[in-house]
Amino acid sequence: MGRKELVKRYFIFFFGLVLNSFGVAFVTNANLGTSPIASIPYSLSMIITSLSLGTWVIIFNVGLIIVQTAFQRKEADKFQLFLEVIIAFFFGYGIDLSMLCLRAFHPTSYLAKLIFLVIGCCIIALGAYLEVIADVVMLPGDAFVRAVAKAVHKEYGQTRMISDISMSVIAGAICLIFLHKLSGVREGTILSALLVGNLVKIYSKLLRNLAEQLLPEKEQERLLESSASNGIPEYVITISREYGSGGRAIGKNIAKALNIPYYDTELIHMFAEKSGYTEEFVKNNEEQMSKFQYNLYSWYTPSISERDISQVEQLFHIEKKVIHEIASKSSCVIVGRLANFILGDRDNTFHIFISSDQDSKIRRIMERDGLSLEDAQKKSLKVDKERATHCRYFTHREWGKVDNYDITIKSSRYGIERTSSILTDMIRS
Repeated sequence: MGRKELVKRYFIFFFGLVLNSFGVAFVTNANLGTSPIASIPYSLSMIITSLSLGTWVIIFNVGLIIVQTAFQRKEADKFQLFLEVIIAFFFGYGIDLSMLCLRAFHPTSYLAKLIFLVIGCCIIALGAYLEVIADVVMLPGDAFVRAVAKAVHKEYGQTRMISDISMSVIAGAICLIFLHKLSGVREGTILSALLVGNLVKIYSKLLRNLAEQLLPEKEQERLLESSASNGIPEYVITISREYGSGGRAIGKNIAKALNIPYYDTELIHMFAEKSGYTEEFVKNNEEQMSKFQYNLYSWYTPSISERDISQVEQLFHIEKKVIHEIASKSSCVIVGRLANFILGDRDNTFHIFISSDQDSKIRRIMERDGLSLEDAQKKSLKVDKERATHCRYFTHREWGKVDNYDITIKSSRYGIERTSSILTDMIRS
């Protein structure tokens, strides 16, 4: 990274920090509580009023840095810690300056307070987005969570959630003990936790061009992926399917008829090799994103770097790379793994979705897996729900929706063999 780009990154980061401090001032003036990470200093500032909110933010963040250092021990990066201290002071004084600028604005009605809160969340989210794309240093709060997560061998998202809940509870206890009311932790705390993460996701879509200009390596990676369509392969076929529809058998038949490689369970070995995870881990986790997990990660993980994403997300990033690699080498059939979305921008691809009526699916599952009628019905519903949630989380699109595929076909109408023949003839033509 050149000096010019590094300077640009730091400028963007500190501009984001300025926005963050201004957003905190808006949220504070709303008087409906504040974000979990700021709840403790906010509560303390209402108890010991001789110190400003900004001063308490500095004290709190320096405390987090000390705890972070204790967790990291010899692994602590002294330069990173030095930058975190600077950030703590910059952020604290920025909050005090922002509060001074907004001293004349004190909303009285509940609606006005809500508007102030939402405006503050929008500003905080924009600041957080700029800090993330700058990718030069972490905020003390984020660095603290990362250090704890690494020390206790937990995922960042899970640790962040526990940390935020703990801080909110502590802040609430402080307010109840000394003020006999919940002031620092209120409905605004919940709203900010829900809003900020999702707003960061919106900004990441709307301001994608800014991120690509700031991070040229990301743009280069994207161009490499899209340019792969000009390589050797004549065509790549992706098969998405309802559980029990016979999509796997149909994919094998197509690959055999066209004399091209077939990738399905073989991918598990390739993903494991690339990621360092065991094949068992890959098999058990590649599509195991529950609705509950989906919501949690949607709230807590958009504003962190790729180094701290969940294991499920890390695995998906590996899968993307592997699928792009195999698709660039030769014609092939790829089953599942959201390959239709991953290869959505490629030329010469056929994205197929295999469905089936419920009775046919259940019969096939019962025969193949040796399950009872009731168990087969439960498994069919469970697997399809997992696939839909997995798809929605990583693509923001609806699994099984006709618009997402070039060809949709019901295997129960034609049977496995005839469905395979129909699709093969369509691809050949």
